[in-house]
Amino acid sequence: MSLGHEQLDVYRLSIDYVAWVFGQASNLTGTHRHARDQWLRASQSIPLNIADGNGKSTEPDRRKYFEIARGSALECAAIQDVLRVSDALNDKEHQHRKGHLDRIAAMLSKLGGRGYSVAEDSGIYGANRIDPDPDSDIDTDCPENSLT
Repeated sequence: MSLGHEQLDVYRLSIDYVAWVFGQASNLTGTHRHARDQWLRASQSIPLNIADGNGKSTEPDRRKYFEIARGSALECAAIQDVLRVSDALNDKEHQHRKGHLDRIAAMLSKLGGRGYSVAEDSGIYGANRIDPDPDSDIDTDCPENSLT
């Protein structure tokens, strides 16, 4: 007998990733211990939220948990970047596992009903336009944002 979430490819892929993280984490000590602890938490969050979300009966509830799992996958990718630049991970394995995380994030985006892209199109922002506040408009009162 298997539970519903155990039949999802994304769940099985995330469990495989957690197993790899646990193996890698055992080698991280000293200055890497904070990244190790965060990495362990974030990696476990992926399958746990997939299972939780898959058990929800309404789409908004399911979407919420799949989005949390997706965020944890992206967090794991950033932690891997930190560990890579500090020479705690080799580049080949780092890139290979980031490919897994990208696949997990794409699958979770699909399950959550959200479009997914690997990178933003920077052309939509315009050249040299700076918008220091978090709203969605360009502030034209800043000299560097004038359209003339």
